[in-house]
Amino acid sequence: MRGCHLVRIAVPAALIALALAAGPAGAQTAAEDWTPPRLPDGRPDLQGVWLSNTATPLQRPEVFADRAYLTDEEAATLRARVARIFRNGRSAFATPEGAFFAALNDVETYEAWSTSSSIGMVDVEVTDRTSLVIDPPDGRIPALTPEARAREAAVDDGWRFKTGPEDLNNVHRCVTTGVPRLGGNFGAGPYTFYQLVQTPDHVAFVSEAFHDARIIPLDGRPHLPDAVRQWNGDSRGYWEGDTLVVETRNFSENSYYRGAAEGLHLVERFTRSGPDTLTYEMTFTDPATWASPWTAALPLKRRTQPIYEFACHEGNYSIVGMLRTARLEEAR
Repeated sequence: MRGCHLVRIAVPAALIALALAAGPAGAQTAAEDWTPPRLPDGRPDLQGVWLSNTATPLQRPEVFADRAYLTDEEAATLRARVARIFRNGRSAFATPEGAFFAALNDVETYEAWSTSSSIGMVDVEVTDRTSLVIDPPDGRIPALTPEARAREAAVDDGWRFKTGPEDLNNVHRCVTTGVPRLGGNFGAGPYTFYQLVQTPDHVAFVSEAFHDARIIPLDGRPHLPDAVRQWNGDSRGYWEGDTLVVETRNFSENSYYRGAAEGLHLVERFTRSGPDTLTYEMTFTDPATWASPWTAALPLKRRTQPIYEFACHEGNYSIVGMLRTARLEEAR
């Protein structure tokens, strides 16, 4: 299992001035007469390998306050800084916010993990959005309920002594990162690939990391009985015009997504937005976890390379190290 350090960087006063100019950058222009390619059944062709390489942070930085968009000048400045900071290819397996905040702070170098591990973030894309969260309007995930804060503390308690596999979370155990994958190294960060495969009555949504392959029926069948629970929930898909909508419920009580578990209701929307672009929008609802529903939108870019096996278990040395430490502590 690979890991990294989350880097939090204070925003300098000089850059705050850069963020004072209001107004969105120019909208992405696409040929007005472009129409999505279609399959023999008439549905839009969403198939292919799609890459998430956006540097846009999940939640809006405070420096941008109520601004949903960067100006053209701000976006160009951040792109130039990303190209300079990461020109040596040392991405250090950064989180999605890594490239954005490194550019926002105009740092000289960025090596969050190690200098010997690189993915190459020169190709990371700075869009004109200030957050992936598009609702609520402040670009922030709604407050957690007290119950959710307690669950989050139990899962993320890195200092608690691990005595066995049951003390480790789903990510460390290579089970799953949860659905959908959004944020963090194994989330919507640079160089996360997805693959969509369609038939008239099913769609397969495959994520590069953690061997998650979701086979989603489109034939109108009902959801599984409430008593039947699954790690990544029970998904059913349908079309709203040219948008594929996937509704997922029946998550396991042992699932975990930002504090949510069995009460999570997830609605995902996939829409072709251009010849080589796909908009992946997701809405999260769980009154036991968040004060209100929230929505994030992730831009995806078409790629021609295949997806390769993640093989989490084969390289999962962190769990071995943690359990070996437990045995040493017992012996001591």
